[in-house]
Amino acid sequence: MTAPSYLDPVTNETFPIDTTTWRAPSGRPLMMTPLPGITRDQIDQSERSIWRYGAAMPMHVENPVSMGEGCTPLHPGQYKGYSCGFKLEWFSPTGSFKDRGASALISMLQQIGVPAVLEDSSGNGGAAIAGYGAMAGMHVKVFVPASTSIAKVAQAKAYGADIVRVPGPREATEAAAIDMSTEIFYASHNWHPFFLQGTKTLGYEIWEDLGYRIPDNIVIPASAGSNLLGCYLAFTELMASGEIDRLPRLFVSQPENVAPLHAAFQAGVDDYVDQEFAPTVAEGTAIKRPIRLREMLHALRESGGGTVAVSENEIVAASLGLARDGIYVEPTCAHAAAGFAKLVEGGSINATDDTVVILTGTGLKTTGFYAEQLGDDGET
Repeated sequence: MTAPSYLDPVTNETFPIDTTTWRAPSGRPLMMTPLPGITRDQIDQSERSIWRYGAAMPMHVENPVSMGEGCTPLHPGQYKGYSCGFKLEWFSPTGSFKDRGASALISMLQQIGVPAVLEDSSGNGGAAIAGYGAMAGMHVKVFVPASTSIAKVAQAKAYGADIVRVPGPREATEAAAIDMSTEIFYASHNWHPFFLQGTKTLGYEIWEDLGYRIPDNIVIPASAGSNLLGCYLAFTELMASGEIDRLPRLFVSQPENVAPLHAAFQAGVDDYVDQEFAPTVAEGTAIKRPIRLREMLHALRESGGGTVAVSENEIVAASLGLARDGIYVEPTCAHAAAGFAKLVEGGSINATDDTVVILTGTGLKTTGFYAEQLGDDGET
């Protein structure tokens, strides 16, 4: 196999991994050249973190920056009477799935000599990069939307990151970070392919959780799509290594008020669809123009999956309903449970299928949302 390298997804040009590149020459986000995947015998059973799948990474990392991220529970549960497995991703150290990508990204950037990083985030991504950057001894600067919840900003600040609040919508935060990328390396969880190398461990882990088999369906709350693309990478790699012979069907749930992937998929197109946007309680899945939209659509279509949009009332109901079953998550991911139920009721998923629903972030980061829903006296 030739050495893994960066890939421009538009021109298919490849170029070596280096310390300065974060964007492809075409202006699109970078990808990695295809990797061969691993077999079950290559899993490092002595390692309890995403680095048990270190053999699947594009480079050998001598000293991973790790706090035991990954290895999260696959909890048998149900929503609205429909059974599924809930993958509880908030069990990772900073409280969200983004620790998988942060560990891989920071580890590989540290190995190639990047001393300081810049990130933009609505919350969880910034906290993860700040936490892992602190562990690595890197200077971290995080741009956040001015509307980001206090809890998420406080967490990143506690790790020692410099925080810059940017007025305006989420897109303004990304634009401001790109403007500063000439001064400090832009380690964006949305742009850099190393992040996806971390999130792909979610797919490997689900396969291992299920005794080295795949579920029929995976329902993922998505905005920029790192979990969707990570799962797609993992399962295509497992097909390449001969461990599986098909992809699970990948489905994405989005809030109705900000559902660009859903709109494009339902329209059968490969680009953005004009639509109206509105505020959503699912703030972490509120990106209006995800930069990897085409790759996300390809993953959905090749897997035979699809999309579902969830109303604000359904998101609130799912958040409270899951909590009543002991599962306390932020509304950003609770809508995946509501989406799962809608997919069953609409006939896209059979109730008897083996379905995994990804729950990405802890409700402890959105206590204001729950306080507002429940009232000061704790009664609904």
